[in-house]
Amino acid sequence: MSVDCPLSCEYLREAHKHEKPQPIETGALPNRDVMLSEEVLEENEEFLAFLGQALGRAATGNSAVRDSDIREALDSSVRTHRTLQTGLVYESLPANPLAADLYQALEAAIAEFRRQEAERLGVHKTRESTTVGLLVFLQHFEISYSNGRPRGRAFLEALLNFYSVEAETGGGSGTSSLILP
Repeated sequence: MSVDCPLSCEYLREAHKHEKPQPIETGALPNRDVMLSEEVLEENEEFLAFLGQALGRAATGNSAVRDSDIREALDSSVRTHRTLQTGLVYESLPANPLAADLYQALEAAIAEFRRQEAERLGVHKTRESTTVGLLVFLQHFEISYSNGRPRGRAFLEALLNFYSVEAETGGGSGTSSLILP
């Protein structure tokens, strides 16, 4: 039997604390050729937080979103921005409607950050290669926190905690909808 708990469910949070981390094979990580130094991460911490918060808000906007949808949206966004690095404009929109919505929200967040940056500085400072690197960082973050379950949302919970995004409460009451005998 499967129970669909909101992310604020205390039983779900407790269960995530006791899960064993899935071993990650470095050969299985996508986009391993994208190098991102700690220095670049520190310099672009604001942009990374902006992306993480935007992704978290978009994911909590629909309770049907799972880690696999986020993974698919991040993969499509990485492919789109890698293509942009070559000078071509080709959008890799996911076929999955949930992932497509997340992808659109992520792309809107990138455009908004660049717009704000241009207003503040008078120029676009963030390069496309940096955007790709930060998206790959989020992609690897998803792989490392995902519990591998088809309906899992462990990464989403980690994302919300890390970037301080308010999760949906499943009815607005802040209590769990789980019914115990």
